[in-house]
Formats: sequence, C-alpha cells, structure tokens
Amino acid sequence: MSEHRGCELPEDLYYDLDYVWVRPEEDGTYTIGLTDPSQTMSGKVQYVWIKDVGTHREWKKPMARLESGKWAGGIPAPFPGVIVARNETVLANPNLINIDPYHDAWLVRMKPDDPSTALTHLTTGNAAQEALKAWIERYDVQCMRCQD
Repeated sequence: MSEHRGCELPEDLYYDLDYVWVRPEEDGTYTIGLTDPSQTMSGKVQYVWIKDVGTHREWKKPMARLESGKWAGGIPAPFPGVIVARNETVLANPNLINIDPYHDAWLVRMKPDDPSTALTHLTTGNAAQEALKAWIERYDVQCMRCQD
C-alpha cells in the first residue's frame, strides 16, 4: 500500500480522484467507499445515510450522504447501476469511515448497468497514485485515522 502525507492509497483500487474508491468483485459487483484523503477532509463522520438496496443511481448522482462537524454532502456514484448491498455497520457506526475507510467502512456494493464501461471514468495504477498525491498536496491534507 502506498502512503502520502499519512494518507493510505491502495494501488489495487480504482478511484474517481475526488471522493471514492472502487473495487471490482468476482461476482460482477463493485464495492465502493470513501478514500482516506476524503474522510480526513470531511472530519469525524457523525451521520451516514445510504440509499436503499435496489435503488438505481446514475453516474455522479448521490448514493450516500455524510455529515460531520465541518462538512455535509453527497457521495456520488462512480457509474450508473443498482445498489445491491449497503454497509449496515457504517450506518450504525459512522465514525468507522474515519477509522478504516478501505476495509470495514465500505459504503455500498453496486451492480453496474454496463460492466464493460463501469470503470471508464475511474483511474488506477500509477496514474491514480500521482493524481491522488496531487489532490492531497492541493488541499494540504495530512491524513489521520480517528479512534473509537
């Protein structure tokens, strides 16, 4: 796992380079969560709302909403598709996003409308690493994960 200014940046994920990471699963679904730099920028997450399972989301339309002491906003879908699972643990314990953004704190699993184009607007590999580092520098982010 790569790290920059304390921010974890897993090399095996896809990123929208703003808010979310995406991991393809073997069953054709995609797990989606908030990046480490994004969770840091938002502050301690106090409330999470996630669209219901079965809800269709268009690209860039909110699939979840987060609220912290300093920020509230929607988390955009990285591609059009249907939510097939939502993380009930995060709904019950929103601060988990600040503790473990890449593992236990995933937000949703989605089935894309068109699997062949699901990753079109996402970046991975060296290009993602360099772009995320630039994002971290631009916003002067120093990542830290909260504790329970």
